Amino acid sequence: MNKSDIKKVVLAYSGGLDTSIIIPWLKENYNNPEIIAVSGNVGQADELEGLEEKALKTGASKLYIEDLTDEFVDDFIVPSLKAGAVYEDYLLGTSFARPVIAKRLVEIALAEGADAICHGCTGKGNDQVRFELTIKHFAPGMKIIAPWREWDIKSRDEEIDYAEAHNIPLKISRETNYSKDKNLWHLSHEGMDLEDPANEPQYEKPGFLEMSVSPLKAPDKPTYVTIDFEKGAPVALNGEKMSAKNIILALNEIGGKNGIGILDIVENRLVGMKSRGVYETPGGTILYKAHAVLETICLDKMTAHKKAEIALTYADLVYNGQWYTPLREALDAFVDKTQENVTGSVTLKLYKGNMINAGVKSPYSLYSEELASFGESDYNQKDSEGFINLYGLPITVQAILRDKRK
Repeated sequence: MNKSDIKKVVLAYSGGLDTSIIIPWLKENYNNPEIIAVSGNVGQADELEGLEEKALKTGASKLYIEDLTDEFVDDFIVPSLKAGAVYEDYLLGTSFARPVIAKRLVEIALAEGADAICHGCTGKGNDQVRFELTIKHFAPGMKIIAPWREWDIKSRDEEIDYAEAHNIPLKISRETNYSKDKNLWHLSHEGMDLEDPANEPQYEKPGFLEMSVSPLKAPDKPTYVTIDFEKGAPVALNGEKMSAKNIILALNEIGGKNGIGILDIVENRLVGMKSRGVYETPGGTILYKAHAVLETICLDKMTAHKKAEIALTYADLVYNGQWYTPLREALDAFVDKTQENVTGSVTLKLYKGNMINAGVKSPYSLYSEELASFGESDYNQKDSEGFINLYGLPITVQAILRDKRK
């Protein structure tokens, strides 16, 4: 498709640096097409303020602000939580937000009769893959425009130069120019001083952390939280029934005040390079911990070990943008089977960035105090002798044959 044939473009719009300059850039480089901006609300809160006015002033014909929070939590976060999916310690906050946004982009593009979908992802990052694989799943023939793979701009400083030349207002400055991604699950920080892994993040600097406080500034006394699960999904917090979304939001507040969920890692990006980032995931970190604790009493050994293997594959799929694949659907079926009895209550003690187990119970617990007790029980300890003889038979045979060959 020639540039001149593109009359209408749907743009994934956040109002951040990249997408702010993309609107005038598309106008200049694609024969002045109509630009329909779409912002998927996945819980970025104050970042949505003033977005419509900004989009229209910079050249968009309209802005959709789509509330995707419930779908994001119920259809993406909770399945990943139940799977125990963790990518190199990262709890996938950006990764599983992209397919839900891209899905809505396609729906609006088709409804509007758009010729193309545009995103602001760089050619170095993972998000370009996550957006585009989802678009290909729902609209395989749709033209995709990725300005970072076309324009001559080479850095965020040059993006700011472009914005200033086009009178585009920005919420950042050259001094606060971290690349951030925020939703109701997490906040990521990349760039600037963080690009050198030798630099310690400025956790105590005002304004750096937004969802959390440094553990150094957390209260000097612990906070207890109790989370109830049904079939692996969170259903109540401190005895109060509420939606999974509201549990996450409440735990963000509680966990953030206690310095929970701050992660500094160098991860392996899909495109091949290593990338350093700092993540804030207070509520999610608590939920993952509580869910894992509950599984220790609800899953048998073989299922727990196999599920741990599956969790790695599941995390790779989410991280690599392969949400809409037959394998992910098949893994969900396996996970849901394992979660049938993952129902119960977990209490954690939060203290200065730490999560300490403070009790777990379940009507489906496989833990038998009578069997495990050091006191008197019905367990026949003599049975272990025959078990060890059979279990160690291969070792015994090898040793006998070795000695005969001497």
